[in-house]
Amino acid sequence: MQNRPVNRYFNFTRKERNGTILLLCIILLLTFIPILYPFLAKEKKQMIPANFKDELAAIKSKTNEHQRQYKAAQYDDFDGTVSYTKNESSQAAGTLFNFDPNTLSAEGWKKLGLHDKAIHTIQNYLSKGGKFRKPEDLEKIWGLNKALVKRLVPFVEIKEKVTKQDNYQKEAAIPSTYRKSAAIIIDINDSDTSDWIALPGIGSKLALRIVNFRSKLGGFKNINQVAETFGLQDSVFQKIKPMLLLANSTVKKININTATLEELKQHPYIRYNLAGLIVEYRKQHGSFSKIEELGNIMTVTNEVMEKLVAYISIE
Repeated sequence: MQNRPVNRYFNFTRKERNGTILLLCIILLLTFIPILYPFLAKEKKQMIPANFKDELAAIKSKTNEHQRQYKAAQYDDFDGTVSYTKNESSQAAGTLFNFDPNTLSAEGWKKLGLHDKAIHTIQNYLSKGGKFRKPEDLEKIWGLNKALVKRLVPFVEIKEKVTKQDNYQKEAAIPSTYRKSAAIIIDINDSDTSDWIALPGIGSKLALRIVNFRSKLGGFKNINQVAETFGLQDSVFQKIKPMLLLANSTVKKININTATLEELKQHPYIRYNLAGLIVEYRKQHGSFSKIEELGNIMTVTNEVMEKLVAYISIE
């Protein structure tokens, strides 16, 4: 084998030299970019308007204010504290005049400086049979600013004398410890979201959950079922419980012999797992001849049966 000269291994072709030079240029460019960047950034910084910092500070101030108001609203929905700090200035700007709280229209309340939620609470109270017997009864209304109530009381003129017997009869069933705050009583099976929102501690989302839960159930059979609503804290439920009324306990029943899987699983007390077992039981044993046969399904405990029996039928 012919020996090759050693220096042959240290020579580069023209193409290899060009590639090596290009690689070195790239390495140098990457090395000097961090050094040159501050000078480039400084030039760009000079293009920023002189009042940019002032504008940025104003934006941050507005953002912080919005966040503060949002957190305050969340706190109100969470623990039942009703705060109308944002509207206090508008309330104070109301026009004062003599009025009868039992007959005053919504426009009249608004003219006095009340916000929409307080007006709705008053009208709901009156529509349910409530009456103002003396000027100080305004303090019963949830959400009214105390300073505003103090300003309104001297202008209250109750033209028709209202006796205790004429006043809200349902109020007699409320413990005395709740009388002052329980200006509202609602029928849990005949109330919309606006009625629930008027209660302390119930926000719009929670009110919608209660109404949807009631709809899926087919109606409430007892007041304690309201507490089963997802997200409703027991402390809030105990506060509003004296304000809840069940005038009609008739509920909508679901026929377990004819209902489809989809219909069954929509019911809060059945859900998907039990719905599938009911359908499978019908396939193997035929229609249920009596409601008690539902107990033959292993997952149906006595507790489940007690809750379901009011909401199911076989006819």
